[in-house]
Amino acid sequence: MRFPFGEELRPVVQRDRRPKRVFVLGVYASAVHARWRRDGKVVCQALAVASEPRIFWGGNAQEARDIISRIDIPSQLGTLEPAGANLNGPSAKVLDENILATLGHDRDDAWLCDCLPEARLNPSQVKAIKRRYNPLIEEYGLNEVTVPMRPSVFCTQERAEQIAQELVDSQAKLLVLLGDIPIAQFLNRVADVPYASLREYCSEHPYGTKSLVCIDGEEFEILPLAHPRQIGALGSHSTHWHLAHSEWERDMRGGLIVR
Repeated sequence: MRFPFGEELRPVVQRDRRPKRVFVLGVYASAVHARWRRDGKVVCQALAVASEPRIFWGGNAQEARDIISRIDIPSQLGTLEPAGANLNGPSAKVLDENILATLGHDRDDAWLCDCLPEARLNPSQVKAIKRRYNPLIEEYGLNEVTVPMRPSVFCTQERAEQIAQELVDSQAKLLVLLGDIPIAQFLNRVADVPYASLREYCSEHPYGTKSLVCIDGEEFEILPLAHPRQIGALGSHSTHWHLAHSEWERDMRGGLIVR
């Protein structure tokens, strides 16, 4: 499967397999985004062109330039450059600053995982590719884009079992779930819980509080939190969850909630 201009889609997984203190489960991997210019005009502000160099990549500008510089784009079609700083790695910054740091952890303490370990195209990406890229494929000998669209199911039963094994391998006893999908599609497949969304969890437990679950005969603390998009107010987001998380951060840093 390939991105526009030929980069191959690849899974993005945890590299550091040493024991960790916290296991973080997100939804799906993101991509490196480039600004495409042609004849002095911007063709696309943020075109997904490659898999992230590592899980929850922070969007380092030099890394983005290095990755994008290796992509072979015909000179007649213009140039690629890193997209705006807010378009590469925004979720990773939220993870580091608003979740891990609030819990008293950093990346070295965390085992990171996604329900789906590969990037997918959202509707705006698909629209841009159909309008701007596909009409050029035949004339310039470009590859067809075969990265799939964002699905509705990110975590099958088989994938849930793989994640559960990663959780055991991590030796972490705290499982942080980012948003509804890890609760509905992972936790509900491996544990007997009476909720399938963050809102349902918070009807029983205040936002930002932990509870205990049993996975494969082993007990873990879980901490369901809002998705980084909501926490960081990244584009379209829920004000409710943004404010709830901000309040949790204040309480944690003020010592009102025990870590």
